[in-house]
Amino acid sequence: QVQLVESGGGLVQAGGSLRLSCAASGSTFGINVMGWYRQAPGKQRELVATITRGTSTNYSDLGKGRFTISRDNAKNTVYLQMNSLKPEDTAVYYCKAEQLRPYRYDYWGQGTQVTISS
Repeated sequence: QVQLVESGGGLVQAGGSLRLSCAASGSTFGINVMGWYRQAPGKQRELVATITRGTSTNYSDLGKGRFTISRDNAKNTVYLQMNSLKPEDTAVYYCKAEQLRPYRYDYWGQGTQVTISS
């Protein structure tokens, strides 16, 4: 079993920055890809960015150029640095960990609220 705990969300003015953290604990040996997703009220959950154990990254258009995903494998922690924040970035941000062994499974964190004021 794996547990994910996000932190770093909050209220910030448009143009500001936030750094989100997601710490994985438990049986983390089988985890490969980790990533960040977000969900605004009344909307579908959408991809922000993913990163592999080898630190290969993938960004959706919404984060490209403003957001940076990074990973510390020794600490089983993934980060999302968000700069030049806009009101449309307001959402609950969720961490995901993709387990390959002993079976394929996705773990999700509880989410952290990010609110950008205009």
